Amino acid sequence: TLGTYGNIPAFSAYASANQTITSSTFTKIQINTEEFDTNNNFDPTTNYRFTPTVAGYYQISGSVQISVSSGFSVRGLASIYKNGSEYKRGGYQWPNTGGSTSTYQVCSVVYLNGSTDYVELFGFNESANSPIFDGSGGSACYFSGSLVRTA
Repeated sequence: TLGTYGNIPAFSAYASANQTITSSTFTKIQINTEEFDTNNNFDPTTNYRFTPTVAGYYQISGSVQISVSSGFSVRGLASIYKNGSEYKRGGYQWPNTGGSTSTYQVCSVVYLNGSTDYVELFGFNESANSPIFDGSGGSACYFSGSLVRTA
């Protein structure tokens, strides 16, 4: 049993390189740099997913920054995927100024069974003007989670 001072699974990671994406397609974000991973449950090299080994309810958060060619608007969103399918979707918006960069967030409490369940961060963009996920350090595209209650 995990207590207040137990090893509670938590991770925080971000994309450290730009990722070219296809317009109008949900795309997994290559979250490839860990800031911390207390229980070694996040994979930053192959499938960019969090697969905890403790069953429970996890607070999962993500942010996606999408950039397109200068002078074009971005319309997009961020989604948490659970076991390969969309689970929760963040805001879907069109910037009112015609800017070429927009940031989208998603956040939810997710039950994960501690063995086979996993979560990933996906982004979606409608612009056809050279879209990328912005990998300019830890502040543009990031993904994090922490156990809030065991099952």
